[in-house]
Amino acid sequence: MDKVFLKNSAELNVMRESGRLLASVFAYLDPLVKAGISTMEINDVVERFITNQLNARPASKGQYDFPYSLNTSVNDVVCHGMPSATQFLKTGDIINVDITLEKNGFIADSSKMYMIGEVSPLAKKLVEKTYEAMWQGIRAVKPGATLGDIGFAIQQFASANGYSVVREYCGHGIGRAMHEGPQILHYGKPNSGLVLREGMTFTIEPMINQGEAKVKLKRDGWTVVTRDKKLSAQWEHTIAVTADGYEVLTLRTEERT
Repeated sequence: MDKVFLKNSAELNVMRESGRLLASVFAYLDPLVKAGISTMEINDVVERFITNQLNARPASKGQYDFPYSLNTSVNDVVCHGMPSATQFLKTGDIINVDITLEKNGFIADSSKMYMIGEVSPLAKKLVEKTYEAMWQGIRAVKPGATLGDIGFAIQQFASANGYSVVREYCGHGIGRAMHEGPQILHYGKPNSGLVLREGMTFTIEPMINQGEAKVKLKRDGWTVVTRDKKLSAQWEHTIAVTADGYEVLTLRTEERT
């Protein structure tokens, strides 16, 4: 298992800045993700914004030889969708845009669902309930809680709404490296697994399927799709465990209340 690195206050301040910058990337992207744009255009505008405007680095590019700056996962794509110049968004699509950003040696990781034009009521419900599933997991974070508490909260909520949780992919510790310990499963048993401590930083990023949980990997070696071709949704934030709870390091403007 990858080592878990506890972050001190100075390191957390740097991670806050990376998270703040990443939130600004989504704010920049929001008006651009609409019918007619290609997923490669999304990749290219984000890469230019991160590099030229924020003087930062898209951390996904080159990670495990991945050639792009983000993932674009449309409709039945669960995760790791690869941008394409020939894939254009159309009304009714749902898409997850997953972006990482490194600034001053520390990485933030977040993803957001976009609904293109008028989407079906079932697609809208999946997107909204997946967002709430992520927050159910986030709200379970505090010192003394366990990884199993996070997974259980997500799994229970998804199941109660008639959805399944993908088990092959999970959240992860993050900091100087994109993937550190621990692994954050989106299912589990209460009071089981690693006990959370102040200074831990990790992602919570549930992948929730409309149908069965089973997935398959496409021939490109990256793109993961639902086996039954039904829709999948995902949201993601980078979280820090604080002295009395949690802090969402990648919180976006529209989420601040």
